[in-house]
Amino acid sequence: MTISSDMLNIVQDKMAKAAKLAQRNAADVQLIAISKTRSADEVRPLLDAGQRIFGENRVQEAATKWPALRVEYTDAQVHLVGQLQSNKAEEAVELFDAIHSLDRISLVKALSKAMDKLDRRIACFIQVNIGEESQKGGCAIVDLLSLLESARAEGIEVAGLMCVPPSHVHPAPYFALLAKLAKDHGLEKLSMGMSGDYETAIKLGATHIRVGTALFGARP
Repeated sequence: MTISSDMLNIVQDKMAKAAKLAQRNAADVQLIAISKTRSADEVRPLLDAGQRIFGENRVQEAATKWPALRVEYTDAQVHLVGQLQSNKAEEAVELFDAIHSLDRISLVKALSKAMDKLDRRIACFIQVNIGEESQKGGCAIVDLLSLLESARAEGIEVAGLMCVPPSHVHPAPYFALLAKLAKDHGLEKLSMGMSGDYETAIKLGATHIRVGTALFGARP
């Protein structure tokens, strides 16, 4: 057994325990293995161990890595979890199975145009700047409804909400707020929780957790 598959087993075990404590079905939580900056050779052991959903931050990096991997692993999914420039919308729609960083009207329009052109619809999560941090992406909480309405008007499937809480503070209040916002707006899915806090996120309703370091180890 490789280090990667050992780490996958540990993460899956912690996911199951967190779901049980929250009286949830562990199968309702999807693990996104964050493979940004990781080579195909680093990703392959997790694929061999059965992991099928991966997350990338940049369109260009994903485009150099995943087309070849998907020839070998035809059922692998790749989600974009990083910020997306509007001029990369068409490439993103062509490459990814979901986008977790829809955060502005201009991107709504670019993605809608790209989906129409490629005749490919992919689910999107609206990223909310849950901690109101100027250095982070995501729409302001007060702008969420208008962005959601714009996306729906453009025919974009909004699956749910995504957030990255402020660092160095307990994430639970921010996860709880995102869950409330999703409920208030009729959205079922929550993309929240990373290596350091995914168990807390699961207890507060996460349907998608984005885990990198806990699966691949620390970056150099």
